[in-house]
Amino acid sequence: MTNIENDTPVDDGQAPETDAPEAAAPAEGGNEEVAQLAEQVAALQQDLLYARAETQNVTRRKDKEIADAHAYAATKFARDILSVADNLGRALAALSEEQRADEAIKPLITGLEATERELLSVFERNGITRIAAIGLPLDPNQHQAMLEIPSDQTPGTIVQEMQAGYMLKDRLLRPAMVGVAKAG
Repeated sequence: MTNIENDTPVDDGQAPETDAPEAAAPAEGGNEEVAQLAEQVAALQQDLLYARAETQNVTRRKDKEIADAHAYAATKFARDILSVADNLGRALAALSEEQRADEAIKPLITGLEATERELLSVFERNGITRIAAIGLPLDPNQHQAMLEIPSDQTPGTIVQEMQAGYMLKDRLLRPAMVGVAKAG
């Protein structure tokens, strides 16, 4: 009952009507419900942990892919520019001592040598390094054996380099084309 004037409940001394048997019933069936709810909560917590772990893995993978993209974005360009370095090196190697001594072309040779030094400096600044080859054992991860040459060196040792190999940071840009010693 409520007081109509101020909507406040009025206690008339009678107890409210309740179903007493239902109020006592949760003791039996309630344990089952609590157990089921506890299982559901545990399963949801486990799912949440898996979802958080997966989110962290995706974030780490994304960060690594972004870092790799920044570090290796110029790979194709670097491979293309290696042929320019090769041709410049071959041009300088083809010059004879007589040509180097000729005063008429000395400024041209000096310019070519300066260009080669600058190109190698640019390579170094961008993490492009030449792969060591001659005198080392063949490493199939860095060298490509093109031929075997009879030699007094240990078989498998690189005795000739036909084309220089290069690395871009820790990745192979181009393997060195080499000749290896074979048992004589």
